[in-house]
Amino acid sequence: MNNFDGFNKTPSTRLASGKCHHIFMALVLVFVSVAACRTASGQVDESANIGGVSLSVGGGVSGYYIEYGQLKNIGFTGFIDADNKRRFGIETEGRWLEYHSSADVHVETYLGGLRYHLNSGRFDPYVKGLCGLGRFSFPYNYADGSYFVIAPGGGVDYRLNRRWSVRIDGEYQYWPQFTFGAMSSGGLSVGARYYIFR
Repeated sequence: MNNFDGFNKTPSTRLASGKCHHIFMALVLVFVSVAACRTASGQVDESANIGGVSLSVGGGVSGYYIEYGQLKNIGFTGFIDADNKRRFGIETEGRWLEYHSSADVHVETYLGGLRYHLNSGRFDPYVKGLCGLGRFSFPYNYADGSYFVIAPGGGVDYRLNRRWSVRIDGEYQYWPQFTFGAMSSGGLSVGARYYIFR
């Protein structure tokens, strides 16, 4: 099977892939640091300090339009959010668009970045700016390639109770170094979020 990894990796692409790997690893380290910094205490927190850091995980079903071949794929998304009480946080996500493609095109993205959220009753709207690695399998498994992806987006969580929320998330993805020229994709995900602690 042919592979566009070698074909696609000009010096600038190799540099971008290296940067992408380093950015992703830095985000993972930041996530681990934020998750580990929750203090243990034998006393009840003062109300002003409650909710200093929250950690949540979730997943859902995604439907995306892919500019290459004007395809519409569906698949699954998983994410991890770490937020502080000042409304800033980080998000990491993986998305696997594997189904409903007439040409057997598969798209995977592994992204991380910053998010900003608000609290309005049961609704928690947010915006995010992510970047990372995209894997693209071309029609009929002819070839595949790895690319740098930039992905702004946003959405809203609706809190059902202290632990569970329903999430609707929208994302625009830009693939600036795609083999046949810059490509974009975008879509929606619907799923659930579970707070490990908050």
